[in-house]
Amino acid sequence: MAKKSDEIRGTMFFGFADKLTDEQREYVDSIFDNQITFVNAKAGTGKTTLAVAAAKLLEKPLIYTFSPIEEGALGYTPGTVEEKESKYTQPLLDALDEIGEDPRFSIYSESNPEMINAQTWIEAKSHTFVRGTNIRDSTLIIDEAANLTRGEMKKVLTRCHDTTTVIVIGHDKQCDLKDPKKSGFVPYLEWFHDEPYAKVCELTVNFRGRLAQKADEMTWD
Repeated sequence: MAKKSDEIRGTMFFGFADKLTDEQREYVDSIFDNQITFVNAKAGTGKTTLAVAAAKLLEKPLIYTFSPIEEGALGYTPGTVEEKESKYTQPLLDALDEIGEDPRFSIYSESNPEMINAQTWIEAKSHTFVRGTNIRDSTLIIDEAANLTRGEMKKVLTRCHDTTTVIVIGHDKQCDLKDPKKSGFVPYLEWFHDEPYAKVCELTVNFRGRLAQKADEMTWD
């Protein structure tokens, strides 16, 4: 029986099919073939765009989550929760633009309920919303996962049923936590590494160009 990834490989994959690097193709294949995919990827490598494109073709509701690292300060800023967290959804908006999806209709919005219709397939909220919930029959993208602590990663992943496809996106050299040692991205990447339903991928080519690539190579203690 052909795998779902084989079916997708026969399509244009939103125009990306002929442009994928070997690393990117392995990443996309893993999303279709495994329950959970970790991608350790530099900036500008297409990690979020390809995840959202694959999620669209999986034809399940998408939950896009992230860590608002300024969570304490957000409470003092004006606006609804949706407005406060909007800056964290920019990678999702960019990805939707790349695949020709209109975010006004694609993303559930409490502030614009008139936009909710049959085209609405994405819920975008911070990781705090999952406490006490069950995530089933969905695709879950955890973006900028290096900014989630071990406890936060555990909280999110333990909510997932086996009918959920999980994509964990991060970079071991890019963490915005005050104490990067508390990040749960690498520990959970290593914890799942040898599971038969999991795969760890890497993306190394920065398609934004030489300036972004050089900046990303800067390291410090």
